[in-house]
Amino acid sequence: MTTPSIGTEFDTVLVVDFGAQYAQLIARRVREAHVHSEIVPHDITAAEIRERAPQGIIFSGGPASVHADGAPTIDQEIYDTGVPILGICYGGQLVARDLGGEVAKTGRGEYGRADLERADLGTDGRSLLFGDDAPDSQVVWMSHFDTITRAPEGFQVVASTPDTPAAAFESPERGLYGVQFHPEVVHTQMGQDLLKHFLYDACGCRPSWTMLSVIETQVEAIRAQVGDGRAICGLSGGVDSAVAAALVHKAIGHQLTCVFVDTGLMRKDEGDQVVETFKRNFGIELIHVRAADRFFDKLAGVTDPEDKRKAIGELFIRIFEDAKGGITDADFLVQGTLYPDVIESGGGAKAATIKSHHNVGGLPEDMDFDLVEPLRDLFKDEVRRVGEELGLPEEIVWRQPFPGPGLGVRIIGEVTPDKVALLQEADAIVRVELHKAGMDREIWQAFAVLPDIKAVGVMGDERTYGYPCIIRAVTSDDAMTADWARLPYDLLEKMSSRIINEVPGINRVAYDITSKPPGTIEWE
Repeated sequence: MTTPSIGTEFDTVLVVDFGAQYAQLIARRVREAHVHSEIVPHDITAAEIRERAPQGIIFSGGPASVHADGAPTIDQEIYDTGVPILGICYGGQLVARDLGGEVAKTGRGEYGRADLERADLGTDGRSLLFGDDAPDSQVVWMSHFDTITRAPEGFQVVASTPDTPAAAFESPERGLYGVQFHPEVVHTQMGQDLLKHFLYDACGCRPSWTMLSVIETQVEAIRAQVGDGRAICGLSGGVDSAVAAALVHKAIGHQLTCVFVDTGLMRKDEGDQVVETFKRNFGIELIHVRAADRFFDKLAGVTDPEDKRKAIGELFIRIFEDAKGGITDADFLVQGTLYPDVIESGGGAKAATIKSHHNVGGLPEDMDFDLVEPLRDLFKDEVRRVGEELGLPEEIVWRQPFPGPGLGVRIIGEVTPDKVALLQEADAIVRVELHKAGMDREIWQAFAVLPDIKAVGVMGDERTYGYPCIIRAVTSDDAMTADWARLPYDLLEKMSSRIINEVPGINRVAYDITSKPPGTIEWE
């Protein structure tokens, strides 16, 4: 048993996933319009659609051609459910093809910006998708090779581009709409307005999906689930577990106990910050286990990255079990599972046993708890907004993602107290200077890495033999892919100068310019 989905309390639009990253981006844009969205696979049936009773459906784009053998398709009965449908790019081509229009291989694809012209619908004509506020022409973003050349019978073509005669078409009477371009990307000038017209005018959705309403709804769900029982939460110091703990505490107060295992592998001052926030400011019952020495003993002589992860995860489990040993009446475990975790696991119902948790390195499968997952319907940016609504401090709400094994996987080779102290100081300088430059919210992750080598340097006319430090900074939307951040040279110079001057033992700084793929965000 896990916390009930909160989507049932709101008008919901289903985003049918046809591949690539389009579905997640569309789902996020729908939520930015304050309408709840859920991503579903393209093999969802009409019966399942009726059971979910959504207000609307959006077919996402995808990398395939509708003409290719084995290309993903849709249960044709979905068109007869009476639920309004908007097809985008590949999804728009499906709507056109399935209902009798034409999708042709013209030999002329469109990629990038294109000029979209609204059709002349006469003095009495009106497009629902564009409404009365859209200009006669605008720039949209295209990414297709096949082209919608003719809309199905009974549909009205409401916009075109030089290479796509039916770039937007609609049949409001049937509640069916299609566009060849991508309204969900920022490059389409009025894309969000088009989505709002579909959500509000075609689907009749209420813009009630706000973080305040989410908190109120989830507090009620947590109270109904836990009742008079007890819950425990393994705090990691990260955003997800922190917000989950704060939300559950708002719901059940003293019935929640948090366990914070201080591994000694966190960023500088983070352990004290977690204790200060939750124990002193929020009044949450907190068991604080200082276990740095035990982790360093466990990691002595261990150099293989996977062995380090296992050692840290296994020891965390044992310490967590010992710490919660006195809480014999707890039947619920709080976890900071997010919606992308649910998507990646297939979106199915969660098992009642404990799953591996990215924040704490994995909890044992034989721990018999019901899960409380108050964030499982939320994207990361929504979690941060919930944290702000709950009054969590900025330094926790906007903390960058941090690996479960902590600095143990940002130190190449053996992990020792001295190396951790060096890396904590260097990493703190990177983060402080990024904050001073006003760029910390533009960057997905920025941190320092300490490799297992030493380099020759010259400081004060003397030869030095110290560690190099690698700065890693990336931009990303979801961590599935990432690009190296183009930090200003003067910012990199400031970071380098401070690290070399202020952290004894480091005499060289390098900047990692590898994207993901082929690299990973973390080094280990």
